[in-house]
Amino acid sequence: MSISSALQIGVSGLQANSSRVENISSNIANANTVGYRRTFSEYVTQNSGSTQAGVLTEARADVSANGGLRGTGSSTDYAVQGDGFFVVSRTPNDPAASNYYLTRSGSFTPDQDGNLRNAAGYFLAGFPADASGATGAITGAGFTDLSTVNIASYQIAGTPSSQIEMSGNVPAQESGKAVPGAPFESTMRYVDQLGGTRTLNLSWQPGAASSQWTVTISDDAGTSYGSAEVAFNDSGPDAGSPASYTPVGTPALPIDPATGVVTLALNNGTTPQTLDISLGAPGSFDGMTQFSGDYTPPAFTDDGKETGSLVRAEMAESGVLYGVFDNGQRRALFQLPLATVTNPNQMRSIDGNAYVATRDSGAVTLNAPLSNGAGAIISDTLEDSNVDIAQELTDLIQTQRAYASNAKIITTSDEMLDETLRIKR
Repeated sequence: MSISSALQIGVSGLQANSSRVENISSNIANANTVGYRRTFSEYVTQNSGSTQAGVLTEARADVSANGGLRGTGSSTDYAVQGDGFFVVSRTPNDPAASNYYLTRSGSFTPDQDGNLRNAAGYFLAGFPADASGATGAITGAGFTDLSTVNIASYQIAGTPSSQIEMSGNVPAQESGKAVPGAPFESTMRYVDQLGGTRTLNLSWQPGAASSQWTVTISDDAGTSYGSAEVAFNDSGPDAGSPASYTPVGTPALPIDPATGVVTLALNNGTTPQTLDISLGAPGSFDGMTQFSGDYTPPAFTDDGKETGSLVRAEMAESGVLYGVFDNGQRRALFQLPLATVTNPNQMRSIDGNAYVATRDSGAVTLNAPLSNGAGAIISDTLEDSNVDIAQELTDLIQTQRAYASNAKIITTSDEMLDETLRIKR
C-alpha cells in the first residue's frame, strides 16, 4: 500500500465519520419530533482490487422500532400502537397517487375547512362511511378510494317521530267535585318530517263524576285534534289504571279504546305525518294513572331524532372515526386504514417525517387497524421519537475519536511524504 493510498483511506474515514455525525445531529435535533425515526450510518469496507481502500457509509433508518406513547388530551391527536402507518396526502383529496405518503406523526388538527392536517402540513386520509354509518371492508393497496378526513361539514338527518309513550298521574281527589277545577296541562315534544321540533298540548280536565277525566290534544296554532273521556278504575287490583276510553265532541279524539293509542294525522307537510301516542292500555300501569296525591306531568318517550350538527369526533382503536351530534346520536364518519410494508426500514424518507415505499421495502398494503398484523389507533395520544439521547451522545463521542484518528492518518502520511522528499536533499 502506498503512502498516497493511506491518504485516501484517511480521507474516506473522515468522510464516513462526518456522515455519521450528520445523522447523529439529525437524531438529536429531532429527539422531540412526534413519530420521528432515528437514522444511522452503516460502515461498509471499500476495496480496490485485492487491497482495502477505505470505508464507505450507507445511511439507514430505524423505522421499524416504535417510540413511546404519551397522552396529550387532544381528541385529534392519534398514535399507532404496533405496526402500521397513517396515510396522508399532500393536498386535500389529492387525485395523484404519488402524492400519498406514510407517516407515524399523528399530531392532527382541523384546518379552516375542517380537514385534519398534521404539523408537517399533510392531510389525513381515510375511507368515508355511507349515509347510514356503514364503513365496509378495507382491501387493496391503492389510494384512489381515500378521502381527506373532515370533521366540520357534517349534519345528520332527523328521524320523524312515529310513536310516543307517556306516563304520568292525575290526582284522584280532583275528580268528582261539584265544581270541577281547572285542567292540568302539559306540553309534548315531537320531531316533524324535516327534522325540526314541534309541540303538542295535552289537557286533562277533571270530570264531575268520580274517576272521570277528559283529555284533549291540540297544537300551538290552536288546532284541536279532539277529546276523549277517560275512566279510571277506582277499586280492585286494577285500581288507578285506565278502565275505558270514549271519544267525545267534535272532533272526537281518534283513540283506540282497546289499546289506549291515539293516532294523529299531523298536517305539517304535503303528506300528513302519522303519530301514535300511547296513553296506556286499559288495566295497565305503564301509561297514565289516577292515584291520590299530586299531579305528575307526563313523561314522554319519543322515537324521533331531530337534525343534528357535529359536536366532536371520537376515534376507536379499530380506526373508526365516530361523530357525536348535538341531537345525541353517534355515527361512523370514516374508517382509517393503516398502511404496512414488508420491510419498513427500506422506505425512502421525505420532508415532513414521512415515507414512500420503494422496491426494497415492498408494496404498500392497506389494512383495518387490529387486523392482518396492523396495530391499533389510540386517540388523545402521540408517539414520541425512537431516539435515545444517551446513546446518541455516546455515539457522538465515539465518532469524534474516530474522526480524530483518521485525521491523524492524514497528518502522519503527510509527514512521511515530507520525509521522502528530504531524501533527495
